[in-house]
Amino acid sequence: MTTAQPIFAKGEDCKAGWHDASAGYNETDTHLEILGKPVMERWETPYMHSLASVASSKGGRVLEIGFGMAIAATKVESFPIEEHWIIECNDGVFARLQEWAKSQPHKIVPLKGLWEEVVPTLPDNHFDGILYDTYPLSEDTWHTHQFDFIKGHTHRLLKPGGVLTYCNLTSWGELLKSKYDNIEKMFEETQMPHLLQAGFKKEKISTTTMDIVPPSECKYYSFRKMITPTIIKE
Repeated sequence: MTTAQPIFAKGEDCKAGWHDASAGYNETDTHLEILGKPVMERWETPYMHSLASVASSKGGRVLEIGFGMAIAATKVESFPIEEHWIIECNDGVFARLQEWAKSQPHKIVPLKGLWEEVVPTLPDNHFDGILYDTYPLSEDTWHTHQFDFIKGHTHRLLKPGGVLTYCNLTSWGELLKSKYDNIEKMFEETQMPHLLQAGFKKEKISTTTMDIVPPSECKYYSFRKMITPTIIKE
């Protein structure tokens, strides 16, 4: 095991500069870096497709938070949905989203800003599916930012019977390096209590896992499995 530098230094906070920081897509479009952080890499594709499949499984109107490299978004567009609302705060990534939107088969509603700013403006009981996959913007929220969204907003935003899926690979990758060697146990102990606190019923929360081989140079994830949650609002 290498003693690589942690993704976030003690007390580090990128939030203030994130929206206008350069979106560093590499030439072959396999990596996205912002402020030196490894935001997304194309090897994640099978996993992103798994999340997109869950978020789109009820059809209708899908909310996606975090656009990244359009991997999940393009998969969502392959399903028979009606509308696809996407929140993205980084200027360069948002420009790519606007260009991408022109050639998609379904109505795209691009929403610019941090989710904390945009989500409170969205209507109640409006979405059939939600996919939350944003990058942590501070050391303080590295492992918890998804819960701020889930506890504060998902019940209100989802229609009854609607579905939430999400990930925080930057957190889970670290937990699976340092504290856990079983991905289901990691999810059960570090995620499930927060989902229950958010008002979801245990019997309405399920997960699936997939085998995957991250590249050895990946800084944020090295575990050879990934986990997809499916969380249904009653």
